[in-house]
Amino acid sequence: MNDVLRDYPANGGSPANLASPQHGAGNAPARPHRRRRRHVVAVVVHDGITPFELGVACDVFGAEWEDMFDAPWYRLFVCALSPGPLAVEGGFQIIAEHGPDKIASADTVIVLPTMNVDQTPPEMSALLRRAHGRGARIVSLCTGAFVLARAGLLDGRRATTHWTECRQLAANYPDVTVEPGVLFVDEGDILTSAGSAASMDLCLHLVRRDHGSEIATQLARQLVVPPQRDGGQAQYITSPLPALDDSNLFADTVTWMDENLDQPITIEDLAARAAMSPRSFARRFQAATGTTPYQWLLRQRVRLAQRLLETTDLSIDSVAEHSGFSTAANLRKHFHRTVHTSPQSYRRTFQTRRAG
Repeated sequence: MNDVLRDYPANGGSPANLASPQHGAGNAPARPHRRRRRHVVAVVVHDGITPFELGVACDVFGAEWEDMFDAPWYRLFVCALSPGPLAVEGGFQIIAEHGPDKIASADTVIVLPTMNVDQTPPEMSALLRRAHGRGARIVSLCTGAFVLARAGLLDGRRATTHWTECRQLAANYPDVTVEPGVLFVDEGDILTSAGSAASMDLCLHLVRRDHGSEIATQLARQLVVPPQRDGGQAQYITSPLPALDDSNLFADTVTWMDENLDQPITIEDLAARAAMSPRSFARRFQAATGTTPYQWLLRQRVRLAQRLLETTDLSIDSVAEHSGFSTAANLRKHFHRTVHTSPQSYRRTFQTRRAG
């Protein structure tokens, strides 16, 4: 990619290099230790929960892995706040064998996602606050983060949830620092995960913290999942740039940029096409689009690279050339900054299987 095109600040300062974003999974290093007693895990169920994350928690913490790993495993209790059948997304019901007393004494409390993040039992917040106050580890899977936020447990902390809900979580709870690009966030005593599959990533991370990497890796093999996935949920996020209608001053410029992503483009080229000085062009482009010419071009080139990785067998060098990054090293640098994974890992995850 031609690095001549950079961000020109409107205040007349020097062009700035692209800064590497804070990926911030915030994952605390593994702290392996053996407990003499079995660690009690309470999974909280209520009307509207989703079954996938319940299954993940039960599989990781509820199965009898103790003999295989020669370690004191977890004791799992599925707990409801009140007796009776509970509706589960997918059209069936479950009945929990245990009640709030197990939540009150658990070492780890797991909160599941629901079909409606605004509808959870009113007593849930107080119950979670009491559990946390006495020292329990609180974990949310997917949109269960909304339940933790409603209880005030995420105030002043970093957290994540499914990428489609991150903006809503940040808007509803401004005291929470929402990390949209990661698979999970470990704040020590409070942990949150991204979308459904990331629930497995977080549960394995808990095993790694409690029992060490070797046991967590063995468990991952038994479950036929990766011990640790590359990248974060940034690779799943679609971030369309704002559409410009024909009346926009820069509509023709943006169309020309999109049609020439593989060519060297400088701020001077774009300014000349718009009959402006480079600094006037940069200032007015940002006012009209909400981003700088450099960032617009960079994001479009990354999106083109993603499409090529998904749909073609081009080498990484060829993808770099076709998407305007010139070299594989340049592609890897900007791709990782934007998508939080490597081009090779992205291709393995998303490449479309094509006939022939």
